Amino acid sequence: MAIIKPQGTNDFLPGGEDISSEKLQKVEELLREICREYGYGEIRTPIFEYTELFQRGVGETTDIVQKEMYTFADRGGRSITLRPENTASTCRAFGEHKLYGRPQQPQKLYYIGPMFRCERPQAGRFRQFHQFGIEVIGTNSPFADAEAICLAWDIYSRLGLKDLELHLNSVGCPKCRAEYRKALQEHLRPALPQLCGTCQDRFERNPMRILDCKNPNCKNLAAGAPTIDQYLCQECAGHFASVQAILTASGIPYHLDSRLVRGLDYYTKTAFEILSGGIGAQSAVCGGGRYDGLMEEVCGQSIPAVGFAAGIERIFGALKAQGLDIEVETGLDVYVIATGDDAAAQQRAFALGQELRKAGLRVDFDLLSRGMKAQFKAANREGARFAVILGGDEFARGVAQVKDMQAGEQVEVALAEVTAHIQSKMA
Repeated sequence: MAIIKPQGTNDFLPGGEDISSEKLQKVEELLREICREYGYGEIRTPIFEYTELFQRGVGETTDIVQKEMYTFADRGGRSITLRPENTASTCRAFGEHKLYGRPQQPQKLYYIGPMFRCERPQAGRFRQFHQFGIEVIGTNSPFADAEAICLAWDIYSRLGLKDLELHLNSVGCPKCRAEYRKALQEHLRPALPQLCGTCQDRFERNPMRILDCKNPNCKNLAAGAPTIDQYLCQECAGHFASVQAILTASGIPYHLDSRLVRGLDYYTKTAFEILSGGIGAQSAVCGGGRYDGLMEEVCGQSIPAVGFAAGIERIFGALKAQGLDIEVETGLDVYVIATGDDAAAQQRAFALGQELRKAGLRVDFDLLSRGMKAQFKAANREGARFAVILGGDEFARGVAQVKDMQAGEQVEVALAEVTAHIQSKMA
């Protein structure tokens, strides 16, 4: 029986019908370009970490830690987890390498890479998925919150997505959340027996997470619960007002959403999501916020930070839902055709292909020893602009035939001038 890929994973193939590897690269290039424009540098962390990093960083009451992590013991008996997200890893690297000591502050970092969550695969959710994210570490300025949101908005705008919604909230700080926690528990206590098992477990440890439950019954029971905006302390309220003012001045529309709490325990103050319809059970294509307490939890340094993460597969889902696609440049510049059985001519044709590649041209060469007709079919199939034909006769005379596949014109060119001839035609 043939072996197939694990459930909840994807193969990205060149020329693939859904998400081709070329389209994936094109989106990644756009993400890198925007990050360069905003002054962010790339960070690459291991795809696995010691499990306690995510237990402490992501939070033991989250669905990720409780249900979704791929965790195993290594040969030394240490508990290892495939990274389910990258913010905790970035904070760990920030502290471990003492990036707080660098002259340039705050540190503005971005990442692109695979993440792993053992959850039920569905539309927009995978067990191995690709995530892009940014982190601004070392400032509590509301301008950093607004910049993170603007960068995310820029990404989806440049991709051409329409009808996007930015949902914005403040989840406060430990000081004001304590009062809100009491009020929320008081409201939910009569309905506690009717909540799902997960939310009953959250009731004492983190009742705000009940507001994030996807269970319809829990949603209905929490519908009349008090909202955190009524309990924000002066500092959190002022910070949130500043973020809103900056976004308004920058022309970024937003909806205030007092129910938005995000799914991770480390958020403080600003929380946001960007939504796009038509991508399955989850409509958020991007989410993030401020996490001023995470650095202290991970590496003992009290350093403020803000960031967001975006699923790349979800970008493609949103594009498909709106009838959009990623335009990629395909096809060859040159297909080199060797004819006949003259070994020296075939070797020279192969070497000519290498010369053309060194000149920066996209070149292919027949590796199956097919006849000239089959090679021309291959050149057409690969979208070659030019075909260079070299057989024993041409080799003996020091020339090659160069055919413009678009115009249908064919000329004889000295071997030493083939590269320059093609470059001039392309220019």
